[in-house]
Amino acid sequence: MPKGYWVSVYPTIEDPESLDVYNGLARPAVAAAGGRVLASRGSRVDAHEAGIAERVVLIEFDSFEQAVAARASAAYQEALAALPDGFQRDFRIIEGVG
Repeated sequence: MPKGYWVSVYPTIEDPESLDVYNGLARPAVAAAGGRVLASRGSRVDAHEAGIAERVVLIEFDSFEQAVAARASAAYQEALAALPDGFQRDFRIIEGVG
């Protein structure tokens, strides 16, 4: 069964510390849903074409369905409600290759 991945790119973060509440709620929600962080804050980015060299977060789940369910979970919805104003995020759930 192909794995599922959360891919988040943050092209604009005016105040990185304002994400602390979100991060504090999101980390345990993701872990409880079986997610494993593969890349996050502090990871180096070499952007090309229309890419932006800002924070990228990559989280792996055992399946696409598990990744979708993790985002819909009550715990992660609580984290989403804590996202501050003043930032942009491009968030996708993708299915891995076989």
